Amino acid sequence: MTNAPIDLKARAHQAMLDAGFRPDFPAEVLQEVQRLHQAAPRAAEPAARDLRSLLWSSIDNDTSRDLDQVEYVEKLPDGATRLLVGIADVNASVPKDSATDRRAATETTSVYAGVATYPMLPNELSTDLTSLLGEQDREAVVIELRIQDSGDVDSHEVYPARLRNRAKLAYSSTGAWLEGRAPMPPAIASVPGMEAQLRLQLEASEKLRGLRKQHGALTFGSIEATPVVENGQVKDMIVSTHNVAEDIIESFMVAANVAMAQYLMEKGSLCIRRVVRTPRRWDRIQAIAAQFGTKLPATPDPRGLSEFLDQRKAADPVHFPDLSLSVVKLLGPGEYVAEASGAEHEGHFGLAVADYTHSTAPNRRYADLVTQRLLQATYTGGPAVYDGAALSQIAARCTEREDAARKVERLMRKVAAACLLSRRIGEVFEGIVTGASPKGTYARLLKFPAEGRIVRGMSGIDVGDKVRVRLISVDAAKGFIDFEKG
Repeated sequence: MTNAPIDLKARAHQAMLDAGFRPDFPAEVLQEVQRLHQAAPRAAEPAARDLRSLLWSSIDNDTSRDLDQVEYVEKLPDGATRLLVGIADVNASVPKDSATDRRAATETTSVYAGVATYPMLPNELSTDLTSLLGEQDREAVVIELRIQDSGDVDSHEVYPARLRNRAKLAYSSTGAWLEGRAPMPPAIASVPGMEAQLRLQLEASEKLRGLRKQHGALTFGSIEATPVVENGQVKDMIVSTHNVAEDIIESFMVAANVAMAQYLMEKGSLCIRRVVRTPRRWDRIQAIAAQFGTKLPATPDPRGLSEFLDQRKAADPVHFPDLSLSVVKLLGPGEYVAEASGAEHEGHFGLAVADYTHSTAPNRRYADLVTQRLLQATYTGGPAVYDGAALSQIAARCTEREDAARKVERLMRKVAAACLLSRRIGEVFEGIVTGASPKGTYARLLKFPAEGRIVRGMSGIDVGDKVRVRLISVDAAKGFIDFEKG
């Protein structure tokens, strides 16, 4: 079947409702935010350090305005590197148990549906008052790390500060420049010293990343596309390519989140940890590796799995996203757990670290905002803001809503792809088989970031096979794409 054009934003809104989200902000939240806008600027935290003179920068998606994280790096006289990661102080503008907080506690995450964004916090906060926008003085939490040449972090400190983002940068243009594929972005060229600062950030991130790889941090490949919509119609799907600018932010984010988890533990605080448990289906991961001639250790080993994935990425980059997806599903999703200091815990198998929390995106994730409140209590020496039972409930809710958000985002990618292909019924495409089971046989197209079901002629083909498929129908509203073997 073919489809008449659908209202993509209305479809995304319905997908949010179907997943149990409340995509529209209640009146009491909007009124509360309006009062905050009208209030006089709040005084800085008495203990806040004035770091506005440093060459802070942010790197995010091209269109992002909900900026949570900025970075600054400098070389120390002894050859070590000082890394500062600044995180937007959202807690100061969203008091616990306020209307805005109650709504955020229910939703727990921003949802990026491609054709629309559904923020956890109202835009007046997340893209303005609590965003680390360029050339604006902002209150922040700073995580300071001392990095050795080996990539080891030998000390950390966490404290409140006031800072100013000197360069709002984008992954695409900054990464292309650092990789020598494009000229320097104007936002870098216009700030004296920023070029050297970004190159030093890259150097520091490579040290951190190198050590993580030695410990067995896993590298995956994925194909994620953003729809280009004109006059309500999907005109194209843009596939983002991972680059070194993303490596910088990822490395700094991981290091900061590890340090925050360790800091809260040292202070005797409760913590929401982010864990990816040791995979229970290691035998199936072993079987997949064996198909490629690789024998993995008998017990789950991130270093061995990391080496296998790196080998496959180099040997067959076209199929690597599909292999990655299979392994990710077998590893299982990450989850949030509440823990007391000193409690036995699992680490993050995929990142090969023992201590990990989420702290660097408080505008977008409720777990990170809760972490700021736990941190605030360590500054003041006051009573705990949550007890163990309350924190466990928050962790469970954040895990459940994160899974729901992924399903909405995945559905809307399928809807957008179906809309794009609806004008190409009858055409033949090259593809790769991504699934073959009694539940169905599926193929991913090589020319378009789209996956569909092979409903005719699927006998005799298996995962990894290259196939020619003819598009026979789509159901854009459901995101269904049907092929026959060509």
